[in-house]
Amino acid sequence: MTISTVPPDTVVRVCGIHKRFGSQKVLSGVSLSVERGEVVCVLGPSGSGKSTLLRCVNHLERVDDGIVVVGDHTIGYEESGGVLRELSERRVCEQRTSVGMVFQRFNLFSHMTVLENVVEAPVRVHKRNRSVVEREAVALLRRVGLEQKTAAYPEQLSGGQQQRVAIARTLAMQPEVVLFDEPTSALDPELVGEVLSVMRDLATDGLTMIVVTHEIGFAREVADRVVFMDGGIVVEEGPPAEVLDRPRKERTKAFLSHVLH
Repeated sequence: MTISTVPPDTVVRVCGIHKRFGSQKVLSGVSLSVERGEVVCVLGPSGSGKSTLLRCVNHLERVDDGIVVVGDHTIGYEESGGVLRELSERRVCEQRTSVGMVFQRFNLFSHMTVLENVVEAPVRVHKRNRSVVEREAVALLRRVGLEQKTAAYPEQLSGGQQQRVAIARTLAMQPEVVLFDEPTSALDPELVGEVLSVMRDLATDGLTMIVVTHEIGFAREVADRVVFMDGGIVVEEGPPAEVLDRPRKERTKAFLSHVLH
């Protein structure tokens, strides 16, 4: 398998990926491209393959077939003599720094302060100067509305605040794209808005984002493109006004009629 040239404004290109867990086929030939600065929201019922798609983009899950290209790197592989060869885990981890991911659960280090959580990876992984990174981290925490919480520990924060720290931590690595895996699903309803507000601002600032979400209002307002998945395939994709208001496929219509009423 060889790689064709990716257009310069294409940040992510998912090409016909398949993924199976034992006898269960989770992804069946999914293809998707994301342009620089684009926000793509992925919708679909539970078990449709949305989260697995994200985990394949950053090689947390190894694809069974197909390729994922981020920037000019084929994630998890390198081309040699026209053949793709799997990279070592160390090399995969290096590649993964260009693909930020915000999980449902915040995964903060409980023994570190908010500032330390944001600073840790750029210093340890990228070997950057700590004082420079700390200044950037304070600016990122200001960006997510938490500049007053630099010395707090995760247990002293609400779920919404922890998720905003997780977003700042992801941005500190200066990724080419950020993947959001249902970032509000673990939050109490009254805390959802503060996280979506931060994501809305990031989209306005031009961050390239792939967002798996059940927040239809957010997708309608912020997404450049909505992708509806079911049964491990992309059923339908297009601008929010088309997919959400005038869906063409019966599976999309059935899903929307269920979640909107």
